Amino acid sequence: MPLSEAKQRLKEGDVVAIPTETVYGLAADIENEKGIKRVFEVKERPFFDPLIVHVDSIEKAKSLTTDWTEIHAALALKCWPGPLTLIAPKIHTLNPLITSGLTDVGLRCPRHQLTLELLKDFHGLAAPSANKFGKTSPTSAEHVRAEFGDSVLILDGGPCDVGIESTVAAVTRAGSRWKLVVYRPGFYTAATLHDILEDQGLPTETGYAESPVAPGQLEHHYMPSIPVIVGEKIPQEEVIESSQKKLKKTFSKIAHLELGNDPVLEARMFYQQLRDLSPGHDAILVMVNEKQRKDENWRALMNRLYKAASFRA
Repeated sequence: MPLSEAKQRLKEGDVVAIPTETVYGLAADIENEKGIKRVFEVKERPFFDPLIVHVDSIEKAKSLTTDWTEIHAALALKCWPGPLTLIAPKIHTLNPLITSGLTDVGLRCPRHQLTLELLKDFHGLAAPSANKFGKTSPTSAEHVRAEFGDSVLILDGGPCDVGIESTVAAVTRAGSRWKLVVYRPGFYTAATLHDILEDQGLPTETGYAESPVAPGQLEHHYMPSIPVIVGEKIPQEEVIESSQKKLKKTFSKIAHLELGNDPVLEARMFYQQLRDLSPGHDAILVMVNEKQRKDENWRALMNRLYKAASFRA
């Protein structure tokens, strides 16, 4: 689809699948309620799960919030365009469907030239991942097409470089000091964001938590068409046996997804591998070692793996 057609369709209240460096998003114009409702309808997404607003500049992000702090400013300066979503109090005129009625909004400037060009014509685009709710996120135009067929228009920007959803972080106060809370792990770890702020003379306490203000917080998410079985602390044979009892299934064609040593590379390929391994198999087995369970650099991938899993042992 040409860029000009994507712009026109969005302005008319349609949805368009757009590329980013993380995953493909299902976008709607934030100033067109018809398009916003269409996102929820097409994704079969519950209205309690908020949408992230994508912008092409810090100035547009600031115009959508009532409190753009020095922490927001410092992180946006260093991390945008890039895979970081910043939570901030929303302006009252922003459609409440976008934030699921909450008072805060997630804002992000994606690192993809085609989408940045598209965003120039909009105040912002609300865009969750371009897949059915709870299913595996798409990292290519082909994935979106496999999910929706011809019912969703696609702006093809090639494969995604990062391959998992953005880090979502909120700025709060801890007494008289700032605190940064990561609600969804991603490419940027809490430690990395802490170092970025410290380098700019803004030492800030950082940590992890969950919150309804960030998408992807349900127990099960990112799930492929067959069960994912995760082994952590017991031998592989016991994992398979236990999973069959728990899920009340007998697996005869188990695909093995082996994680390498590079968390960035493994994250980039994760959703692609879930899709590639599903046909012809009745389960996917992933064995996780202690480093992968405990090292912060693996946290984002483990978050997606655990939420995609039907069984862990």
